[in-house]
Amino acid sequence: MKRFWRKYGFAVLAISPFFIQFFIFQLAPTAATIWLSFQKWNGMSEPQFIGLGNYRAMLTDYQFLDALRNTAIYWLVGVVGVLSLSLLLACMLNSKLLRGRRFFKTAVFLPYVCASIAVGLIFGMLFDQNAGLINAILGLAGTDPQPWLTSSRLARIPVHALFIWRMTPWYVLIYLSGLLGIPGEYYEAATVDGASGIQQFFRITLPQLGNISFFCMVTVTVDAWKIFNESYTLAGPGSSNMSLFQLMYVNAFQIFKMGYGSAVGVVLIVILLALSLVQFYVRHRRREL
Repeated sequence: MKRFWRKYGFAVLAISPFFIQFFIFQLAPTAATIWLSFQKWNGMSEPQFIGLGNYRAMLTDYQFLDALRNTAIYWLVGVVGVLSLSLLLACMLNSKLLRGRRFFKTAVFLPYVCASIAVGLIFGMLFDQNAGLINAILGLAGTDPQPWLTSSRLARIPVHALFIWRMTPWYVLIYLSGLLGIPGEYYEAATVDGASGIQQFFRITLPQLGNISFFCMVTVTVDAWKIFNESYTLAGPGSSNMSLFQLMYVNAFQIFKMGYGSAVGVVLIVILLALSLVQFYVRHRRREL
């Protein structure tokens, strides 16, 4: 043991802050959340063990079912919208035909550093039915104003727009770094062979960005299932655009159903874990083929 500490002691001390932080701020709260999910607790009285009562209540809770459906839609639209737009913008910024690339790189990244709550309030004004810019533009096209934030049918659209607008810049940088790492000789050889730009994109660019696309898909999945600020600041009628994370917050810190809120958090953890495992499994199988 002394020999181990003499040889690896400094290395252990160097990485120990990470493990201490992980235990205090992630592992311990997760374990406490799982324990609370089996309790009925208002945050002040003594917790009362009710077993799977909180989980059974979810099956008949329309707010939970709405939040689950909404979050799944946010995830699907977010993955497609964020990754597609990010790759498109990254290819444009990487193009040698674009002038002022430094300016456009800065302009594209600015939305990511803006405070999400403040941007949510701005988007609320943009989608306002009576004085919003979106309806003003639709009016110029001869379309009637739409109740974006007061219609249960349309309430998810502003949330989609804000999430994609806010998350895209970060993934543009990731894709752009991947594009810069592709050797130019590949494109030169393809050009000599007569390959068109579209063929080069699908035969060279996309395959070379496979690992980066997988990383982006996993991280966007986590971000989409943890969506909160967007649905909170652009709240629609009832639970029409409520997310699971928002439902957890409302139950735990507004109506003080700590046990039920913890159970929602556990369901969210299980969903994220299952989706991540499926993504890694599919990625592993594709590598074997």
